[in-house]
Amino acid sequence: MTCLETTFLIDLLRGDSGVQSLMEELERTETSLATAAPSVMEIWTGALLSKFTDKEKAKVKDLILSLIILPLDEKSSIEAGEIAADMAQKGISIDPVDLMIAGVVRANGEKLVTRDQDYAKISGLKVLKY
Repeated sequence: MTCLETTFLIDLLRGDSGVQSLMEELERTETSLATAAPSVMEIWTGALLSKFTDKEKAKVKDLILSLIILPLDEKSSIEAGEIAADMAQKGISIDPVDLMIAGVVRANGEKLVTRDQDYAKISGLKVLKY
């Protein structure tokens, strides 16, 4: 399973051709595709605050519903806390939502598809950067 991060989902919804190609490849090669619950919050908040039509909002919701949603549960919250502490000790600041996403992904042993460079700073996190 592969976890799709918020930036990937946004680029996919925008119709980025490179992301579309990568998505087709992932659909062929991965057993299943997921996203982390905090990514759902981010993408849905963006859809609601944008000037999206109801049709565009439905497209966002359909994308969300097509994915397995990995929860921010106790295990992933503890993992996120460990990541946050490690980053703080190194003097590295990362957005709290990104820390939660990283915690979910690392706790589930998945790889994260993203273009966000902050994730590369997190040890033990498997990242597929596009």
